[in-house]
Amino acid sequence: MVIGVYEDILTELYGILKPYVEGELELREGTDLVADIGLDSMHVMNLLLEVEDRFDVSIPLNIIADVRTIGDFALQLKELTRNRA
Repeated sequence: MVIGVYEDILTELYGILKPYVEGELELREGTDLVADIGLDSMHVMNLLLEVEDRFDVSIPLNIIADVRTIGDFALQLKELTRNRA
C-alpha cells in the first residue's frame, strides 16, 4: 500500500494503534505513544513490524528516538514513503 498523504498516514496509524489503547483514550496527533498509550519496548517492536508491513517500508531504528507522538510517527512515515519513490 502506497500512502503519502499525512492525513491518510494518521488514519492508518490510528487503526494500527487502536488495539493497544485501553479505556476511552481518543487517539490524536499529539497522543504520546509511551505516556498516553503505555507502549513498552515489546509493543513498540510489534508496532514497527506491523507498520512496516502496512506501509511497505523499512523503518530505521535510529528514527525511533525522534518519535514521541503519533504525529511524529506520521511525519517520519511520510518522509520514508516519499523517499522511496
